[in-house]
Amino acid sequence: MAKLILTNEVAGLGSAGDVIEVKNGYARNYLIPQGLATAWTRGGAKQVESIQAARKARAIHDRDEAVALKDKIEDTKVRLAVKAGAAGRLFGSVKTDHVADAVEAAGLGKIDKRKVTITAPIKSTGDHEATVRLHEDVIAVITLQVVAAK
Repeated sequence: MAKLILTNEVAGLGSAGDVIEVKNGYARNYLIPQGLATAWTRGGAKQVESIQAARKARAIHDRDEAVALKDKIEDTKVRLAVKAGAAGRLFGSVKTDHVADAVEAAGLGKIDKRKVTITAPIKSTGDHEATVRLHEDVIAVITLQVVAAK
């Protein structure tokens, strides 16, 4: 088992500044090369404290912005144009980066595609839902209107 310090939020593991233990292969092949974590050292305690202090300072300010953004997102139906066949079946499916780009194009603000969750694969036109974690305790539901691109 490898002991790591997360530098970014990773779904299912924790958020920046958390000390975690994962299998060596997962740490060596994914978390460290992607820049999501660094190896834990004895001096790492200071690094953990500084990351957590910065996160807490941002959290108070960011929470108010997140609530305001949540209200804007939930009040608006986001239109997403994708390639589709004659019966309304999509060529492929809608991905999280498509949702993030559509939200930004709608003028609602920039969101991180890694924080968008699509519960069921979107493979047809019509109305669908996705969620986005704007803050640790603020989750917005995005209503997507998927239409065929011309």
